[in-house]
Amino acid sequence: MQATHRIQAGVLEVAYHEAGPADGPPVVLMHGFPYDIHAYAEVAPLLAAQGCRVIVPFMRGYGGTRFLDDATPRSGEQAAFGADLLALLDALEIDKAVLAGYDWGGRACCVVAAMWPQRCAGLVSYNSYNIQNIARAMEPDTPENERRLWYQYYFHSERGRAALEKDRRAVARLLWQLWSTSWRFDEATFQRSAAAFDHPDFVEVVIHSYRHRFGLVPGDPAYAEIEACLVRQPTIGVPTITFDGEDDGVRLPADASQHAAKFTGPRSHRIVPGAGHNLPQEKPQLFADAVMELVAGRSA
Repeated sequence: MQATHRIQAGVLEVAYHEAGPADGPPVVLMHGFPYDIHAYAEVAPLLAAQGCRVIVPFMRGYGGTRFLDDATPRSGEQAAFGADLLALLDALEIDKAVLAGYDWGGRACCVVAAMWPQRCAGLVSYNSYNIQNIARAMEPDTPENERRLWYQYYFHSERGRAALEKDRRAVARLLWQLWSTSWRFDEATFQRSAAAFDHPDFVEVVIHSYRHRFGLVPGDPAYAEIEACLVRQPTIGVPTITFDGEDDGVRLPADASQHAAKFTGPRSHRIVPGAGHNLPQEKPQLFADAVMELVAGRSA
């Protein structure tokens, strides 16, 4: 899978993979941290074969995507992710798309679905409602959940930043192993994605992301209005399929009731046995089938 296209979108020049017919129902697939577009190496062709126009972009700080201006803050806040996705839809002249993602990418999809629902034909979101509640970020969780977030607290320190700078691939490999304990990926699979982490802004975007979500650093003023809206934890009303993996090393699987109030439209929640945090790469057919349910619902 290669980033076969580039387009100016907002503050970025976005590198993205595209597959399927240009006039097919559009689907945008968003990767997480620390992964890349190869998370969808099997999902994208499955969707393209069913007639979808499939867009898989590198997020800011990854792969071939670049900031247009050296002066633009290398923000990793959730509002920036959502604004990037909206700008990409605008640049590609896509009025409405099924949005699907996990981790950072799922957060971008949730932000667009909540704030610009007219642009979202349907949402596939791993870990359900993925918009951060920054106002309550400093409230401690259970000890077990806190243990799972060790890497976030590590990145709050300059020691953690230095570790990521020193060997970003070693950090990422460890997270892959801890977050998907039942996924037996080989070294070639990891290295294929790890090349995207060599981006010159990767470390800065990552560190800002994990500090901003705890209110430890300011955001980019350009996204202040969006962040102010996200503080209110807006609901999502578009048709949605949510997932949790039984073997997710970041978040314990939850039943549908945990985030039910955040979804005001039709929603189906599914817990996947034998799946960790990187659902589309671990269970590509299942993920593609969920996207196609929403595509079919759009055309019904």
